[in-house]
Amino acid sequence: MSKISETTEVTLDLKTIIMVVGGVVSLVAMYFALQKEIEVAKDLPEPTITRAEYDLKDQLIRETIMNTKQKVDENSAKLDRIESKLFEIIERQ
Repeated sequence: MSKISETTEVTLDLKTIIMVVGGVVSLVAMYFALQKEIEVAKDLPEPTITRAEYDLKDQLIRETIMNTKQKVDENSAKLDRIESKLFEIIERQ
């Protein structure tokens, strides 16, 4: 097992050193660019929802709920028919 100390020699070629420095510079540049975009986004106005848009979305949600209720009722009726047929088959045996 080797120990790392003051006399340990690390050899890296110039290509590897340039790649590491370039990677670090790229990461730092991306970080600052992202921070700048975040600050710009904070200053943007908040989107406003008009009453008409709210009413349309509310109506769509209510219609979806009613359609779902109708499908559940239909499936319940089908399940009742399947159940009664199953009981008939069991009784015949």
